[in-house]
Amino acid sequence: MSDPSTLDELLVCRLDTGRRQLEPCTIVIFGASGDLTARKLVPALYHLYLGRQMPMPFRIVGFARRPKSDEEWRLELKAGLDKFSRTKPVDAAIWGAFAENLHYCQGEFHELAAYARLRQMLKGFGPPELAHNLLCYLATSPSQFGEVAERLYASALVDRSEQRKGWQRLVIEKPFGSDLATARSLNAELTRYAHESQLFRIDHYLGKETVQNLLMFRFSNAIFERLWHRDAIEHVQITVSEQHGVGGRGGYYEEAGALRDMVQNHLLQVLALMTMEPPVSLEAESIRDEKVKLLRALRIWQPEQVAMQVVRGQYTAGEVAGQSRPAYRTEPKVAPDSSVETYVALRVLIDNWRWSGVPFYLRTGKNLPLSASEVRVQFRPTPHVLFAAQCGPKLDANALTLRLQPNEGITLRFNGKVPGTSMQLRPVRMHFSYDAEFGAYTPEAYERLLLEAMAGDATLFIRRDEVETAWGFVDAIREGWRNQPLTAESWYAAGSWGPEAADALLARYGHAWRHPQAPQ
Repeated sequence: MSDPSTLDELLVCRLDTGRRQLEPCTIVIFGASGDLTARKLVPALYHLYLGRQMPMPFRIVGFARRPKSDEEWRLELKAGLDKFSRTKPVDAAIWGAFAENLHYCQGEFHELAAYARLRQMLKGFGPPELAHNLLCYLATSPSQFGEVAERLYASALVDRSEQRKGWQRLVIEKPFGSDLATARSLNAELTRYAHESQLFRIDHYLGKETVQNLLMFRFSNAIFERLWHRDAIEHVQITVSEQHGVGGRGGYYEEAGALRDMVQNHLLQVLALMTMEPPVSLEAESIRDEKVKLLRALRIWQPEQVAMQVVRGQYTAGEVAGQSRPAYRTEPKVAPDSSVETYVALRVLIDNWRWSGVPFYLRTGKNLPLSASEVRVQFRPTPHVLFAAQCGPKLDANALTLRLQPNEGITLRFNGKVPGTSMQLRPVRMHFSYDAEFGAYTPEAYERLLLEAMAGDATLFIRRDEVETAWGFVDAIREGWRNQPLTAESWYAAGSWGPEAADALLARYGHAWRHPQAPQ
């Protein structure tokens, strides 16, 4: 019989024992000269190699317009790795072995002859799997997604038929469309050249360890799942705050804005994982089915309702963490009379049985006091008898906070008696810290996502109907903003928690924002 004192150590469940074995493959990065390749993709692949998680053999091919040799590209990537690696210093011997697998193919994205050169290069690698098993990463501008997919198909590098040799997958970076119409058009174009099962739409937020843990937390802990409904929860707040401004991305932000840049993907993904029904299995399609069901249950605000349910803001000059920040309208490549939002707060209702009547408050913004992502679940207050009758509003309701970044962890707030002869109640914290429990090691999101893409597991990637449903929700809000300039209530000073209108939004329903706290 087992010793009860060792039971906690024995009860470790491995969920990845049935994972598909990685097969030898080639990763082709289109847009290999870009910032994403040097900053995120190659460092992620290097760390997978360092951790002995890459398939063997493998090759990485950079495809870009500028002419350069393999060695020149390797030197560029080494400089980027020295700067962006999460493990420093970079081990010269391991880098040398890794770099032998790096190759460069020069060509324009529209040039069929360049894809023929790529095809010949793949055949020259030796093992046939390196020519047939392709992970094509489109680190290009969104306007080139369809063009690259079409050329890959025309060159027989990607085969959408069931009789294809090996496997070919396309990883598509965001933004995936700029509204529902463009997303549908892009989906239609891509699925002419690749099957939906071959498309891996990436949102790096889903690769974060603590975002993935939302499913584990909800569906492996009966104590919380039984409270996860309208009878126990009064409201939920989801905050993704950013301490930096738009900086050099003013041109992009003028086209996107906070609603399209953050709400349509990151915030709605977190909301879906927090509120979806239990999937019938841990298979990718079962999980994605439930996310789509949830997104379809979001109440669509009519244009005349948007002003009462959604707040947009734009930062003015101020100070963040002791540094002065310029107003958005004075940032490079920003129009001096721009009405683009750098902050959004919205009230969301989910019209299903579990969440009927429970408001979800989502907010995101730039030049806020600190960078943090967290979900705060505010439980219903205790009945107005006993302690609640005497303490009134000074008796805080229980709350559960899931901190997604930084200082990842989970905090449960409940009321406890202050020691001493007097009778005093105050909130106390029961806190779980990832760093304290598991150590500081957390892989970069791109490491996990690239590994899952090579394995063919689409769980952490976004399906076509998921993208389109999210855009439908966001487009309705944008329709309510059409031709509406920012108002006096829209401005907020850099370094504040947003415009006063955001506080008024919650106050209208008897609630108040709970701001993320800086680490102690």
